[in-house]
Amino acid sequence: MTEIFRHPTGELPDGQGLPEITPAELAARWDAGDRPALLDVREEDEHAIARLDGARLVPLAILPGLVQDLDPDVEWVVYCHHGVRSAAAVDFLRRHGVGRARNLAGGIDRWSREVDPTVARY
Repeated sequence: MTEIFRHPTGELPDGQGLPEITPAELAARWDAGDRPALLDVREEDEHAIARLDGARLVPLAILPGLVQDLDPDVEWVVYCHHGVRSAAAVDFLRRHGVGRARNLAGGIDRWSREVDPTVARY
């Protein structure tokens, strides 16, 4: 993982202490009409296999160049395959003024297993 995503302590974030939302919690919010913005930090080929409707694709490697384009007042739910890259992205975003970013725990894989089995697993 790129040095850009190292926490100021020098460690890679492990997701501990970062705000998260589970797939079930996100699905319940969607069912209630509350849809936070979605940010997919996977690669284009992964996004082509499986994605959440309405997600904005910004691969992790290019996120630093686009962080200024993300509305800091919006609640962003960030996801990847299993939640590791998105945890690094949430840490980075929060340190760069996007204070309402939170990680989708378990990523799109957990979403597929627990909420919507029609979303392809890979």
